[in-house]
Amino acid sequence: MFTGIVEERGEVLRLERSSGHLRLRIRSDVVTSDSAVGSSISVNGCCLTVTDLDAGWWETVAVAETLRRTTMGGLSVGDLVNLERALLATARIDGHIVQGHVDATAAVMAVAELEDDARRLMVEMPETIAAYVIEKGAITLDGVSLTVASLDVETFDVAIIPHTAAATTLGSLEQGSRVNVETDCLARHIERLIEVRFAGETSTTRVAS
Repeated sequence: MFTGIVEERGEVLRLERSSGHLRLRIRSDVVTSDSAVGSSISVNGCCLTVTDLDAGWWETVAVAETLRRTTMGGLSVGDLVNLERALLATARIDGHIVQGHVDATAAVMAVAELEDDARRLMVEMPETIAAYVIEKGAITLDGVSLTVASLDVETFDVAIIPHTAAATTLGSLEQGSRVNVETDCLARHIERLIEVRFAGETSTTRVAS
C-alpha cells in the first residue's frame, strides 16, 4: 500500500533479462534507509519486492505479468524512476490510497508548459479504465498521486505543480511518452460489490419465480 507521494527519483544501474523476467538494480538513498529484503517499494507505480540491497542501491525482479501490464520492460540503464516505500500505518496519507497495481498504460497526448514550471498533461483514456476516472477524482501516473482536472471520452488532463515536476519524472514527460496508470481502487471495489449484489438479487428472483 502506498500514497502516491514520491520520496525520490532513483536511477536504473543495471538490467538483466532472462526467462521472461527482468532484474533491475536501482540507485537510491532514501528508500533503502530502512528497507530490507522482502520490503515493498513502488517503482513508477509498480509494487515490487526488494530481493537484494546494499548501501546506495537495491535490486528487484519484474516478472512476465508485470512486464506485460506496465512500462517496466521499456526501461534502460540510466533512466530515472519514481520511488516510494510502503505506507506505515501511522503515516499521514497526503496523496490517496495506492496499491501499486497498474491498471493500464497510456500515452501522453499533449504537454502544455505553464507559468513557473507548472505543466498540464493530456493523457489518453484506455477504455478499460474509463468508468473509474472522474473529474476531480484521484489517479496515479507513474506512481504519482494526481487529481483529474478534466476529461472527455478519449482523454483526461492532470495539472503538474512545479514541485511535482521537479521531484518526479513527470517533469520530463513528452508527447508520446507512456505512463503507468492506476485508478482509484475504491471505485473498483464499489463496482464489484454492486455487481455481486445485483447478481445475487437476480438469482434470488429467478429461484422465487
